[in-house]
Amino acid sequence: MPARIPSHVRVAASAAVLALTLTACGSSGRTAGGGSGDGALAWALTQGSEATFRASATEWNKEHPDSRINYQYFQNDPYKQKLRTAVGAGNGPVLFENWGGGGLKTYVDAGKVADLTADLNADPEWKNRIFPSVLKSTTFDGKTYGVPVNGVQPVVLYFNKQLFEEVGAEPPKTWDDLLALVKKFTAKDIAPISMGGASKWPDLMWLEYLVDRVGGPEAFANIAAGNKGAWSDPAVLKAAEMIEQLVDAGGFAKGFTSVSADTGQAEAQLYTGKAAMILQGSWAYGTMATGSPKFVSAGNLGWSGFPSVSGGKGDASNIVGNTANFFSVSAQASAKDKKTAVAYLKDGVYNDTYIDSLLKNGDVPPVKDLDAKLKATDNADWTTYVYGLARDAKNFQLSWDQALTPELGNELLTHLDQLFLGEISPQQFCAQMDEAAQE
Repeated sequence: MPARIPSHVRVAASAAVLALTLTACGSSGRTAGGGSGDGALAWALTQGSEATFRASATEWNKEHPDSRINYQYFQNDPYKQKLRTAVGAGNGPVLFENWGGGGLKTYVDAGKVADLTADLNADPEWKNRIFPSVLKSTTFDGKTYGVPVNGVQPVVLYFNKQLFEEVGAEPPKTWDDLLALVKKFTAKDIAPISMGGASKWPDLMWLEYLVDRVGGPEAFANIAAGNKGAWSDPAVLKAAEMIEQLVDAGGFAKGFTSVSADTGQAEAQLYTGKAAMILQGSWAYGTMATGSPKFVSAGNLGWSGFPSVSGGKGDASNIVGNTANFFSVSAQASAKDKKTAVAYLKDGVYNDTYIDSLLKNGDVPPVKDLDAKLKATDNADWTTYVYGLARDAKNFQLSWDQALTPELGNELLTHLDQLFLGEISPQQFCAQMDEAAQE
């Protein structure tokens, strides 16, 4: 599985600027929705699934010459700004790749995204083959505005089996187990946990899981709904206190706040034996398989779910991460282009050849009944594990900085970084986020 470029990099412009762009810009003289006589235009990222998209378009266009799909590809960061500008001006493509959550909802609220609910309900076989927990990321007020197009990316606790054997330890099943492991590893001069703290977004994985394990999904649901005082929920405060406890106990490798998550440095600490664990998305498997193929092929890399918290409300099967990337359809597309786009999403995405292409690339698509195909893949133990996590999760929480508006997501990463650095207390973190949420 190739290394993932996480979608946590934030858009520089604020949500307010986006709202202004979306409401102030009208349609230009060209066909709104990015359609043309050559077919429906689709915008997608070069990172991740480009090979699958290209093969899919070739197959689809050969079989449907009168309803073609034409892709254009973009790098991650420039794509976000280009999409904002094009959609706001009414020049967006018919299909566009996105991450769901708060960013997509901003477009939905501005009336720029087609509602796919009726299309999905009209074809239960299409709707029911997708994991419901993943579709939640593009469902707002009971209406669905996008469908997944690549693999799930849950956050996993990876560990170095050799280091665990050295100290006679097992992967932690509870928070108390984790704290006990911190003592064991620090006593041996081994960093318990590696983390790319300089990038800030890895900090978020700890908060997301701890809030879930303590308070269940309802705690974040109140935050996402914008309820007053939701950030001061006892579950959020308790999670912040547990983070402070872990940092103070020496849980993270020295200098973790200066390690970048985007260069593979944090994963390298694990496979070189300098750190025992890392909490990271499923893309980290590919980073480590590329960085140290022998470490992975020798079976020295282990993985586990996030520990439970005694007395907590969150189910042990709940996971967090990037549920998938999605395709949404422009509300400004012509009836013909929309029909083409929906037909492609229904029959051209996640068909047998599409799924085979994703699996070959190391992606694990969120569709039902893939067990036989997964067993035939390279690294079947890993892909089967990831598939089981997503399939069996009672709740799959989209990364908070994607689920929230870009502006609030930025505030969250800033204040959470301060918490990890010890610059603010857990109480201050909650108060500052409550204040930011009401602005």
